Amino acid sequence: MTTPSTIMNAYGIICDAMKDVGKLAAGSSPDSEIIVDYTRRLNKLINFYMTQGLKLWLVQDQAITLLPPISSTQGVALYTFGPTGTVPMPKPLRVLSGYYLNTSGTQRPLILLSYPDEYKRLSTLLQPGSINSYAVDKQQLTLNVYFWMPPSTYEATNGTAHLMLEVPVTNFIGITDQMNFPIEWGLLLEWGLAEQISTGTPIAIQARAAAMSAKYQAALEDWDVEDADTMFQPDQREAQFRGRFR
Repeated sequence: MTTPSTIMNAYGIICDAMKDVGKLAAGSSPDSEIIVDYTRRLNKLINFYMTQGLKLWLVQDQAITLLPPISSTQGVALYTFGPTGTVPMPKPLRVLSGYYLNTSGTQRPLILLSYPDEYKRLSTLLQPGSINSYAVDKQQLTLNVYFWMPPSTYEATNGTAHLMLEVPVTNFIGITDQMNFPIEWGLLLEWGLAEQISTGTPIAIQARAAAMSAKYQAALEDWDVEDADTMFQPDQREAQFRGRFR
């Protein structure tokens, strides 16, 4: 194997992880079967890390071209995101926020509704009007978003909806593919994979790999956060809809 072992691609991460747990001697190269096996494990690990907190570089502002209503009483509420969706793209992990942007440059925030609870209890789901809310229905192949109210002809013609989407990390296919993580995540991927492949090694090596993996994950999850302070406030809809205060 002549591929250079760098931390920025799958081959480099695999080689370093194997050396960390004593499965690769200096000057040696893993065979093709091991590379295929460990690349698969590395991709599984990456997909798991996507569920652990907010990855800021994965957030993108997705503009959505709105469709005019079918009739005066039936608007288009559902927009699907995925390889086979009405908005073709890799299936997003989740929607973080949304807003409507008018062609004049003014914008307004959209309120997140729970699905199906709050959304399904609305009285007129398809009556066209001014968009003020959205609900997210997570399916296996697509992420479905329902706008309420469905856009009127004016809304569809004179503006766009925008959703802040958290998109998935691109998995490794070839061993020289550059990783879709910032370089500061290199050690976590290395030691995370080392922990996964340490089965069968001495207990001391397994313990060290687990400790290093936990150490780098904790440090990076604390670091990969918004720079601005986050402020929480009560959701007044709870009192209106459910009467929590008696």
